[in-house]
Amino acid sequence: MERDIKAIILMLSSQAMINLGIIPDPVSKNTDVQLEKAEIFIDLLAVLKAKTKGNLSEDEQNYFDEVYENIVAVHNKIKND
Repeated sequence: MERDIKAIILMLSSQAMINLGIIPDPVSKNTDVQLEKAEIFIDLLAVLKAKTKGNLSEDEQNYFDEVYENIVAVHNKIKND
């Protein structure tokens, strides 16, 4: 894995997805929804997004936007169900 912004986004988004129950926890193999924990990683992604605004390549920005929007949409669906 390359050590770049996409790796950081992947790391944070993976933790959000685990806590949203989208993918199983690699240790317990369970898919539990833990919204408060997921929100921590979503918030960290939002901070990273704000701090990197204007400093990413078009490819990196498109990747970040797509990942972030998808995670927020899943979070909102789970929260509102």
